[in-house]
Amino acid sequence: MSIFEYNGSAVVAMVGKNCFAIASDRRLGVQLQTIATDFQKIFQIHDRLFLGLSGLGTDMQTLYQRLVFRHKLYQLREERDMKPETFASVVLAILYEKREISPVFEKVALLYPTLGNILEGYPMKETAYRRFAGPTLTLRSESAGNEWD
Repeated sequence: MSIFEYNGSAVVAMVGKNCFAIASDRRLGVQLQTIATDFQKIFQIHDRLFLGLSGLGTDMQTLYQRLVFRHKLYQLREERDMKPETFASVVLAILYEKREISPVFEKVALLYPTLGNILEGYPMKETAYRRFAGPTLTLRSESAGNEWD
């Protein structure tokens, strides 16, 4: 069993023409045992930036706290919110700097709505990929030509 599957989780993000969606499960478990059913996995960094995390529960909380800390430092220095591209670079830098000493066991879905399509298709980050991919592909194909494209 992979460490990513220890707590089990699912996060999916979709962007359409004039809309976006990000969803996750709220279950925190240890293998087949449920610990909580109200565990937060989607976080709002600022008005136009959302972060979905899946993986080990403790790493999820730690990574979120570090990202909020970096965002607040940026706000103090620059006196504005961080652009999504800059925030994505910060996420990558944090994940990269911890790879040797103590790796962060997280998969990240970053969503920020803009005027155009910023995500092609949909990123899915979870341990239940096979169960989650079918309904998402169905929703995507049913709405083709409508609001999602």
